[in-house]
Amino acid sequence: MSEVLIRDEAEQVTAVVHEVVAMSALPDFFARALSAAAATAGQQGLGISGPPFALYHGMPGPQGVDVEAGFPVSGTVRDGGDVVASRLPAGPTAVALHVGPYEGLPQTYDEVIRRLREEGLAPSTDMWEEYLSDPATEPDPQTWRTVVHWPARTAG
Repeated sequence: MSEVLIRDEAEQVTAVVHEVVAMSALPDFFARALSAAAATAGQQGLGISGPPFALYHGMPGPQGVDVEAGFPVSGTVRDGGDVVASRLPAGPTAVALHVGPYEGLPQTYDEVIRRLREEGLAPSTDMWEEYLSDPATEPDPQTWRTVVHWPARTAG
């Protein structure tokens, strides 16, 4: 069980690749997007100011999931190639640390939704995950750490 906190998030400027991706293609998309976003940030002299993330715009549909992946950055992103400027939203957000394989994330999301409802809040359509562990250098999925952020709005 994850502890779910409600906190006020600050807006973060990001460098991302934004696509609609089949769920089965997410690992390849993340590798490509994170590499491109890091390279663009470096070429533009921007500092990476946080861990890699994926921002999901709604739930997956028949065509896949609308997702952007990249990094928070310091400075102004100039669109270049596949990489565009975006942002992580400000405002009240439910936040939970998930430890373990990605397949266990639905349980953490259920806990986040339950906490939002307890607070009289409803989840927004967008949510994001921060990836604190790199599976390439940390091969044991039981140790992977992912922070789930789900912005909230007043229920009703």
